[in-house]
Amino acid sequence: MSSALLDSLAGAFAGDAARRELLDAALRDGLPPARSEAWKYTSLRALERRAFAPAVHAPIDSALLAQVPAPRLVFVNGRFDAALSQADGLPPGVTLRPFSQLPAATGETGGTGRLPRADDVFARLNAALADEGAVVRAEENASSDAPLHLVFVGAPADGDRAWHARHRVELHRGARLTLVEHHLAAGDHAHLGNALTQVRLASGATLVHARVQDESARATLFARTDVVLASDASYRRIDLELGAALSRHELNVRLEGNGARALANGVLLGTGRRHVDTRLGIEHVARDTACDLLWRGLAAGRGRVVFHGGITIHAGADGSDATLANKNLLLSDQAEIDTQPVLEIHADEVKAAHGAAVGQLDPTAMFYLRSRGLPEAQARRLLTDAFGREALSVIGEPALREALLQALGAGLARLEAA
Repeated sequence: MSSALLDSLAGAFAGDAARRELLDAALRDGLPPARSEAWKYTSLRALERRAFAPAVHAPIDSALLAQVPAPRLVFVNGRFDAALSQADGLPPGVTLRPFSQLPAATGETGGTGRLPRADDVFARLNAALADEGAVVRAEENASSDAPLHLVFVGAPADGDRAWHARHRVELHRGARLTLVEHHLAAGDHAHLGNALTQVRLASGATLVHARVQDESARATLFARTDVVLASDASYRRIDLELGAALSRHELNVRLEGNGARALANGVLLGTGRRHVDTRLGIEHVARDTACDLLWRGLAAGRGRVVFHGGITIHAGADGSDATLANKNLLLSDQAEIDTQPVLEIHADEVKAAHGAAVGQLDPTAMFYLRSRGLPEAQARRLLTDAFGREALSVIGEPALREALLQALGAGLARLEAA
């Protein structure tokens, strides 16, 4: 099934036979149809008529990165920018490098991994076309006191551009890191970004992972994060989806080792005409594993928020403890929120709970604040701030938490104009 979108993306192919197979599969199957269960709330009809040229680097004002400290890697329109990156002075055993600077002897080119499902067309395209990305490694018992930052900037260029990036994060036994992703805009653009991140945590490793997506209001972003945890590994994550016209993120976490734990929270902000789609796929494979998921959605104007929270407890994963809570606020008559919590249990002796709700601001709380002299706009802002801030409880580091609160506050301020 051909389309202008797929044909234009395929025109950037310059890979080997394995990548060609993935690209051919994507072209053959085409974009997922409306009847696809995984895509039924996110239409790609308008996108399939668009065409994108391969990404090109564009200059940006370094002031955009003033609030992003080192160590950091910076990618502009999917291309590594060495001048803006600062990866010196890392602790022993910790490395932060772009794929393009890895020695050829390592054989790492982004990899193709397992063949994605037919409806994972953007994962297939990424596996076939990705030629750049970040590699983060921590050797056994290595750690860094300072967070590592990955910065992805969309910048205006001649025409609409597309890039595909593959990232790898590997923590060996007992390693500890904090990683922060920044997705920013250096101006108005309508580019397409397609990213796949593979995270592997060995036994006893700990990763705190924050992702702030605040791209251009006309941008399109597809992201997938695949995480695998070994025994007693810990993964703590926060996602702030604040920008882009169309954004979709698939977060897949496999708790493969006994005692592995994942905490993943997020805030999904649909303002104006934004469409934000998030899908969680958490798999409890081993014994005594735990996941705690707290997600908040807010939709204003004609925005739309889509959330799918899937938890599967496999046979033999006894002692698993799984919790999912998804609450959402509709802030206008034309906004829309679709939420779908799914819990599958194939084991005995487990503890599991999940729930989802969609509502409006509490009129009693609004009346109380107004009766104390607060204008309506200020009262609404206080309530929406409190609603979103709860998700940031997963981050314990004060400086990082404060930076995330500022980013969230800036995003919530747009609700007033929605």
